[in-house]
Amino acid sequence: MKKPSSRHLVFIGMLVMATITSMCQAIGNVYPLIMVPGNGGNQLEARLDRDYKPTSVWCSSWLCPIRKKSGGWFRLWFDAAVLLSPFTRCFNDRMMLYYDADLDDYQNAPGVQTRVPHFGSTKSLLYLDPRLRDATSYMEHLVKALERGCGYVNDQTILGAPYDFRYSLTGPGHPTRVASQFLEDLKHLVEKTSSDNKGKPVILLSHSLGGLFVLHFLNRTTPSWRHKYIKHFVALATPWGGTIEQMKTFASGNTLGVPFVNPLLVRPQQRCSESNQWLLPSPKVFHDRTKPLVVTPRVNYTAYEMDRFLADIGFSQGVMPYKTRVLPLTEGLVSPGVPVTCIYGKGVDTPEVLVYGEGGFDEQPEIKYGDGDGTVNLASLAALEVESLKTVELGGVSHTSILKDEIALKEIVKQISIINSGLSNVNAMRAVD
Repeated sequence: MKKPSSRHLVFIGMLVMATITSMCQAIGNVYPLIMVPGNGGNQLEARLDRDYKPTSVWCSSWLCPIRKKSGGWFRLWFDAAVLLSPFTRCFNDRMMLYYDADLDDYQNAPGVQTRVPHFGSTKSLLYLDPRLRDATSYMEHLVKALERGCGYVNDQTILGAPYDFRYSLTGPGHPTRVASQFLEDLKHLVEKTSSDNKGKPVILLSHSLGGLFVLHFLNRTTPSWRHKYIKHFVALATPWGGTIEQMKTFASGNTLGVPFVNPLLVRPQQRCSESNQWLLPSPKVFHDRTKPLVVTPRVNYTAYEMDRFLADIGFSQGVMPYKTRVLPLTEGLVSPGVPVTCIYGKGVDTPEVLVYGEGGFDEQPEIKYGDGDGTVNLASLAALEVESLKTVELGGVSHTSILKDEIALKEIVKQISIINSGLSNVNAMRAVD
């Protein structure tokens, strides 16, 4: 029998994908999908009460009288005013978290109330600042790709689960009021979304830090609940074992690509963000004791010396919460009990060793690069090893461009279409019966 030529195989592959996509695009013929964003991937709002003590005249509430029209609430993240140095300090003060040893939990700065707008909708995920849509677009391109490629309908079959990304989950025996409430809200959203879509189970699609939240969320549900409500977990660019770049954030500050911002101005807030501690390199992934991640003239640090690293950079108050609350979260990656598809980029220069000189941690380090997506190291992106796992690697796609890059979007749509094709098969069998 004559073997099919490569041209025929390509044609057959295109025909199969076209068939899958056409089935996916049938009206209502999709599993509902909930997006869980990454660190800084949704808007946050704040309100200042009488206990708030501005650190400068620039931070006084009378500068923004329009806030009275919305009950005093204003957008804390993202606001373009952060680009101006006086307001950068205000932003830093208002975003700060403080660890309360008596409560064994983190809280907002005194006088600062925060809330997450539009839970259950993608509205606060599409753009971080609606006035600067092009500059602060986040999930917009992915949502549009799923609408075009799979027939999803925004805020009907695509929903959003934004959260206060400053807070982290914790290990057993430690409270985490804000993050635990998010897991409860997410569970209710999954159940309601399934109910609103004729009992169909839900696809959870995460980006970056959101993947860690989803993994632990699923670990804290029962097998029977997952079987009823979860169809699939699609994780985009998840730092399963943290990132080496996060050590730079703690040591020297990180502007996250925002221009004109002094990294040392935002460093105090970034150090106090509980979720940032969760993203420090895990010894379970960065386990080579002979390979330092941070090099200084006197001391080198691996992932096993994180407590000493935090103390040496001047953040000794973070050592105990890191060791007791965060580190236990990284002890192992437990199977979520549902099918998982991991999609991530590689082949992008990613910080692998940070070299500091005599100037210390207030200066930016020299960076030696390795493989990854520009933010997360390849070892961390590929660290999840569980049953029912499918991995898709995308060469040259960065941590943020995975949500915008045309090739990446096509691959994500393809994987969602494959998941939805099972629903089409079920419907076809029902029609025959």
